Amino acid sequence: MFGKRDASTIQRPAPAPAPTTPAPKDEAPRAAAPAPKPAPRPAPKPAAPAPKPAPKPAVAAAPASRTAPAKAGKVSGPSEQYYAIKTTIFNALIDTIDLGALAQLDAETAAEEIRDIVTEIISIKNVAMSIAEQEQLLQDICNDVLGYGPLEPLLARDDIADIMVNGAGDVFIEVNGKVEKTNIRFRDNGQLMNICQRIVSQVGRRVDESSPICDARLADGSRVNVIAPPLALDGPTLTIRKFKRDKLRMDNLVEFGSITPAGARVLGVIGRSRCNVLISGGTGSGKTTLLNTMTAFIEEDERIITCEDAAELQLQQPHVVRLETRPPNLEGSGQVTMRDLVKNCLRMRPERIIVGEVRGPEAFDLLQAMNTGHDGSMGTLHANSPREALSRIESMITMGGYNLPSKTIREMISGSIDVIVQAARMRDGTRKITHITEVMGMEGDVIVTQDLFVYEIEGEDEHGKIKGKHVSTGIARPKFWDRARYYGLERELAQALDESEG
Repeated sequence: MFGKRDASTIQRPAPAPAPTTPAPKDEAPRAAAPAPKPAPRPAPKPAAPAPKPAPKPAVAAAPASRTAPAKAGKVSGPSEQYYAIKTTIFNALIDTIDLGALAQLDAETAAEEIRDIVTEIISIKNVAMSIAEQEQLLQDICNDVLGYGPLEPLLARDDIADIMVNGAGDVFIEVNGKVEKTNIRFRDNGQLMNICQRIVSQVGRRVDESSPICDARLADGSRVNVIAPPLALDGPTLTIRKFKRDKLRMDNLVEFGSITPAGARVLGVIGRSRCNVLISGGTGSGKTTLLNTMTAFIEEDERIITCEDAAELQLQQPHVVRLETRPPNLEGSGQVTMRDLVKNCLRMRPERIIVGEVRGPEAFDLLQAMNTGHDGSMGTLHANSPREALSRIESMITMGGYNLPSKTIREMISGSIDVIVQAARMRDGTRKITHITEVMGMEGDVIVTQDLFVYEIEGEDEHGKIKGKHVSTGIARPKFWDRARYYGLERELAQALDESEG
């Protein structure tokens, strides 16, 4: 294999031990005596950190601890000695291996080649390490060469919602709605920047001093934002919004207590009867997750076109066209905005248009699409209540330079949007659907709405968890009743409204 062949270039004074098995700890100094380069800090029997009594890390990452013992209440990262050893071995690996040939192998074979060569380098350079520490070092170097370095253990976990990297030394995660600091760190800001560039380059984007802000995505659809120096003062800042491997469905939201079974059935009727839906909520409230669950009610024979800044929607229907915006190139040209995508959708014979996030003048084009035969279109936006969502839509259209009277804009909004679904992240970290609200029409210059369901907070339990319930407002015949009847869903809608709590 090419790895072992190339590795021979570093074996100038061929050592005695077999290349694939590291020498025992007590024999290491004797076996490497003829080596011309001493190991970093080669004191006899150095005090390497013991793997067995290692503290429990804040993140249950890959095998064995690589950190020094931490003080109570404070999480420590890998020691400087660990990074010095890793840097020495990593540099020797890069000098030895043929990266071009490595890129032609599948991930598993490439990892085996890297592990074999690193094991030889450890033996040659007389690095005294326990088996557990050596295994951790092998895994870290494989992640650095083939993956996203220290992020790999976090990306492998399915219980993490967000990964937030604030420079090389500070990595935070959100688990169960709570943010906590991890013991993960990067070698330096240079390594972090290289990983950021590797992520964004895979989707044809770049991040550097001339273009320090970038939105991208991972292969699994997880959303990525990078902001680099000089805008980020303490080193590159990387934020990853992870998605679960198993796509959530409305039944899962019921299990989590985000919505009642009756409310979920009403949302199902809204989706299947092709109502135009706006999903509103604050940052981290679960808007994209809710939009994904709503798309499950779309029929499989419909042509769906999605428009996003970074493609993250996970539609399961067979006829889906996914569009993504593009930033300007080095010369400042070639940009494709969200508005460009939404306007082009109208020429692509869509049956439903789904906009990942409405944040600018594309709101006008989306409303036009909703109002011209593309029923069942959906979008999300940032707002803290259904009423505020309507005001934000109006503001976006106004800021887009449209010289239209306010009443005309509001008439367009009330004639286009049927339902607003409000999501919220509660103070205990849970996510709830707090409102299902209908847009009724206009009375004078005011858009009239009515709530079908609201979430009422009743207090909190002894663990600080919010107690509350979803309550029907008693509307027996919502405005979209005739639409539901047209699709044969009025009986299901009536049963769901009857079963809801009063």
